Amino acid sequence: MLGSSLNPINSSVIATTLIAIGHTFHAGAASTIWLVSALYLASAIGQPTMGRLAGLIGPRRVFLAGLALVGIGGALGTVATNLPTLVAARVILGVGTSAGYPTAMIIVRRWAAGHEPARTGGTLGALAIAAQVTSALGLPLGGLLAAAAGWRITFFINVPLVVIGILMTLTWVPRDLPRTERTGDSTPTARLDTPGMVLFSGTIASLLLLLNDLHHPRWWLCALVVVLLVALVLWERRADDPFVDVRMLSRNKQLSATYLRVCLTFLLNYCILYGLTQWLQETRGLSAIGVGLLILPMSVFAALISLPFARHNLARSALYCTAAASVIGPAGLLLFTSTTPIWILVLITMVFGVISGLGVIGNQAALYQQAPAEAVGVAAGLMRTFTYLGAVLSSSLISLSFGDRATDSGLHTITFALLGLGAVLLAITPSGARHLKAS
Repeated sequence: MLGSSLNPINSSVIATTLIAIGHTFHAGAASTIWLVSALYLASAIGQPTMGRLAGLIGPRRVFLAGLALVGIGGALGTVATNLPTLVAARVILGVGTSAGYPTAMIIVRRWAAGHEPARTGGTLGALAIAAQVTSALGLPLGGLLAAAAGWRITFFINVPLVVIGILMTLTWVPRDLPRTERTGDSTPTARLDTPGMVLFSGTIASLLLLLNDLHHPRWWLCALVVVLLVALVLWERRADDPFVDVRMLSRNKQLSATYLRVCLTFLLNYCILYGLTQWLQETRGLSAIGVGLLILPMSVFAALISLPFARHNLARSALYCTAAASVIGPAGLLLFTSTTPIWILVLITMVFGVISGLGVIGNQAALYQQAPAEAVGVAAGLMRTFTYLGAVLSSSLISLSFGDRATDSGLHTITFALLGLGAVLLAITPSGARHLKAS
């Protein structure tokens, strides 16, 4: 739970510190946004890759290696003297934290073999809540930490968390199986499908770089994405043990639909995380700690509403509620202006707590039911890839809507886009949710 929380908390904790970091290094928003994009890019590639490695080398080994990288990235960010070094630290954090979630899913899947399904559901719920709550709390936590000790503390906090995580892992997580029992041979690296991993990495990197700056689209990247994607599909269809099983995805339409829901859900969620926070600071004049305190009720509500759904494994109901909130929340944003009372801001943002809370619960349970047992690590990693695809799309939407300054009209432009996306999510959810087990 701690390891799988490190990626979402590092994604969100920096949101309220971007302006302060820009002031420290005399950099504008166009430069500091790379601190967000770098982690997204590293994570989008790293999550399924770590899942693949965990299946071949062992989840405990990969998890510990990831924790070590998180410690290095946190320490580097703490002492960084320029923005490029800080971006490098975020890349290392992205790669290291990518090990947490897919390895956790593999460990849970193996543990589930000897336990009742109800207990498995509770464990999955706890795993989802850990990631979701820390993501939601990351924003107010970042504001509080930055106000108390400066933005560098948001990097340093990784170091003690890593030490705790390593000690708990060595104490409680079972050792990995011997290599021959785990893979059936003594050379698991031969099954890595290196060409598939390289093509996947190139496709995702090119796509995210293209989406990251739609103000000045680089069309050659669009062509590169198409070429790499076609090459990836052709290679993986021929591979005996593919990194991304495209044949399985084409057959398993429910799993593919889950990835689409994840992308849309987090696109909405991250527009609030980054777009609304910028508007609150620049238009409403709130400080970083003020923004954190205003968002805190949403974070608390997200945690509270998740508990009963996770405890009873109500995946279907969670998806329906998420879809409804994805329309109600953006509709409420239309009320936001520079003079809107604070209590209305708090009330409407709490609706997005339903999206951030139940969206993770429902989609994770769906993936657990839909993904083949032998590929759950890569499948879980791919779900996080689509999470960051939604995040980068949100960054592009925010940049196109706000321009140089977060204004009321820019916020309403984002809102109309979110209403359309929420309508799509509402339309596609019933067909996917009805195939899930009720509990």
